[in-house]
Amino acid sequence: MLKHANAWKDQFPEFACCGDAVVAQLMAAATLVTVPAGQQVFYPGQACENYLLLLSGSVKAQILSADGREVLLYRVLPGDSCVLTTSCLLGDSAYPAEGYTESDISAFAIPAHVFHRCLQQSAFFREFVFRNFSGRLADVIKRMAALSFASIDQRLAQTLLAEKTNPIRKTHQELALELGSVREVVSRHLKRFESLGWLNLSRGSIEIVDAAALRDMLSAGD
Repeated sequence: MLKHANAWKDQFPEFACCGDAVVAQLMAAATLVTVPAGQQVFYPGQACENYLLLLSGSVKAQILSADGREVLLYRVLPGDSCVLTTSCLLGDSAYPAEGYTESDISAFAIPAHVFHRCLQQSAFFREFVFRNFSGRLADVIKRMAALSFASIDQRLAQTLLAEKTNPIRKTHQELALELGSVREVVSRHLKRFESLGWLNLSRGSIEIVDAAALRDMLSAGD
């Protein structure tokens, strides 16, 4: 019987039902790993030894700018693979950035040699790897384009509107990391939004009062 069958069915059902013998071998070789929140999971120069499929929690991949600022590249969420991990395995290269767990995580770790064998032998697995890699890479490019060309107001409004809860339980520092900015700049713009009646700010919480105004600002910048 397959180990952790329910986890495969819940987060990666395409693996559980594909009927590919090579993929079945990959699933049997996968190890369930858990890492607590706030831990570094990879760093620049580290060799990549496993292909990771996230089951629960969140991992942030980031780089450090020349002035020491942390710049968020992307997040790995349940059901995702990590674009940098895939890139390193495909190119036989070391990690160029660092990754930290934002919460307790669990993931399937697939040894590199199993990853490469399945990539050669399974059309299903090749399609899965490259589809996920291309999709996540496109997301990273869009994010870098936004950091380079959109104004801080636009980026902040877009980030706030993308949140799934209201009020938003994030600190100004956490938003600054996502925006590739610094806390002081983000705080200044949040306070300006509040003075316009668009937000209510409190410690560790941001309530969107006028989402339409934030969307109108984004539209005006297109």
